[in-house]
Amino acid sequence: MARLALRVRGVGASSQARTLPPLLVLSDPERTPDLMALAAALPAGSGLVYRHFGAADRFETGAALSAIVQANGIVFLVSGDPDLAAKCGADGIHWPERDLPVAARLRARGDTRLFTAATHCARALHRARMAGVDAALVSPVFPSDSPSATHPKGKWAAHALVRAAGMPVYALGGVNTRTAPRLVDLGFAGIACVGAIRSAARTRT
Repeated sequence: MARLALRVRGVGASSQARTLPPLLVLSDPERTPDLMALAAALPAGSGLVYRHFGAADRFETGAALSAIVQANGIVFLVSGDPDLAAKCGADGIHWPERDLPVAARLRARGDTRLFTAATHCARALHRARMAGVDAALVSPVFPSDSPSATHPKGKWAAHALVRAAGMPVYALGGVNTRTAPRLVDLGFAGIACVGAIRSAARTRT
């Protein structure tokens, strides 16, 4: 997946996009239950988004994940929890679409951490850009097994969103080794996935 993510980004990526990891992996309690194995399997230069969903052990888990990813050169983001991100030394925060106003307030106060955000339409992409988010994840691009997934946009509709976004955009939703090649040369900053990455041997970019 890391090699595919680099192909999707392509050589023509903007300087802003090149500072972001080409591959973002989002954790999920059901689809990625072994978080430590997941973190250890990620290649250097990729990114991990820890989605804790209010778990009671999120501070302990966040600290353990942070130690693994820092040792392996992986960008670490915590979903929707600035305090947890600060306490476990994360590189930044991944914002659910509903929390974009919170991201905007933190940016206005001078927060310089890396911000990504979940978006699902052109209006949300505009809100993310105005909030000062560094990159947005657009979903679902392809049919997805996620219980929260809506009707897939398809690669051309997603491409149109990328062209109008004015910021780096990742493709999320049904992105795997079979579908990722279809995103090459469409302007994405990279790919994001959940179930496409399993606990496996460490790979190289």
